[in-house]
Amino acid sequence: MKNFGFIIFFSVVLVLYALINYYIIRRGLSVIPQGSSLKTWLIFGVSFMAVAFLAGRFLERVSVNWFTATLIWVGSFWLGIMVYLLLQLVLIDLVRLLNMIFGFLPAFTNPEKVRKLIGVTVISITGFIVLAGHINTWFPVVRNIELEVDKHGGNIEELHIVAFSDVHLGTTIEKRHLSIIVDKVNNLKPDLILIPGDIIDEDIAPVIQNNVGEILKQLDARYGVYAVTGNHEYIGGVKASKKYLAEHGVELLNDTALLINDSFYVVGREDLTIRQFTNGKRKELSEIMMDLDRSKPIILMDHQPFKLEIAEQNGVDLQLSGHTHHGQLWPFNYITNMVYELGWGYKKKGTTHFYVSSGVGGWGPPIRTVNRPEIVSIKLKFSK
Repeated sequence: MKNFGFIIFFSVVLVLYALINYYIIRRGLSVIPQGSSLKTWLIFGVSFMAVAFLAGRFLERVSVNWFTATLIWVGSFWLGIMVYLLLQLVLIDLVRLLNMIFGFLPAFTNPEKVRKLIGVTVISITGFIVLAGHINTWFPVVRNIELEVDKHGGNIEELHIVAFSDVHLGTTIEKRHLSIIVDKVNNLKPDLILIPGDIIDEDIAPVIQNNVGEILKQLDARYGVYAVTGNHEYIGGVKASKKYLAEHGVELLNDTALLINDSFYVVGREDLTIRQFTNGKRKELSEIMMDLDRSKPIILMDHQPFKLEIAEQNGVDLQLSGHTHHGQLWPFNYITNMVYELGWGYKKKGTTHFYVSSGVGGWGPPIRTVNRPEIVSIKLKFSK
């Protein structure tokens, strides 16, 4: 039944995707003069770029090579280009419709010239947004936060946590990109590094082939590097992802709690998609924390920030999540803000602190237009 539901969902997405690309082609053709060979090139170009991402992802599972990488890069950029072409074209058609009703635009003596001007403007705006959004992905910002927990931290009065989520290592986020992230993290000299999910993208093959794990091994913190699974670890094959991360210096907490330095706990939950992809079931948080000494500080990683009240009810002091990307592309941030109680940033409920990161990598388009990729530096102060 679950597989049938996934097939239906995927089919609806494919149909919608095809209709959007058809709409872009039709509107583009209306700008090109009759008889021009550019019409053929437009149809072929948009069709190729629309298919490229799906084809690249499929072929990548058979063989990782320059051809599959090229398809994925082309297709990934097209996803971003498509979004901003669509938004502008819909806005233009809305204005045209309103003008048909109310007639507020002046009559143009040369409508064909106006159409060409609009076409060039739309392409230029899209190109600028996509280029700026791609450059943005290479420059993660460090968010500095200071929080207080009214618990004794054993021998520790202050814990410096550096957290980053949603790296999505794969074809478009690879060694060079990860090196920038790791250097920034290590320069902060953290006591503890936490990664709340989606370290690996859909397919781990390019990560293995390009030996990206050697960069992960460079992460350095006094108390270690810990992570939890995200939905993308499950999409790409969770067993292979877990094995690879463990072999490269990242300790995964799979519905487990770990006491560190006899001072504080780090708790990690399996991602919600465990049921969808393995027919497994993650433990309840109360079960994971059953034997914990609640007088000690408790830090929780849970990839998807649903039902924040569960952490609050179980006495968690700090929950770190990711998953949302804060929309990644404008205006999708409005959707994530509607879906999640906390779509991005900091919130406090009762005595529990929450931080949902926008992520340091990204899925699909190697573009960010609504926020900066981020690394979160948290100074956690305990009661003396």
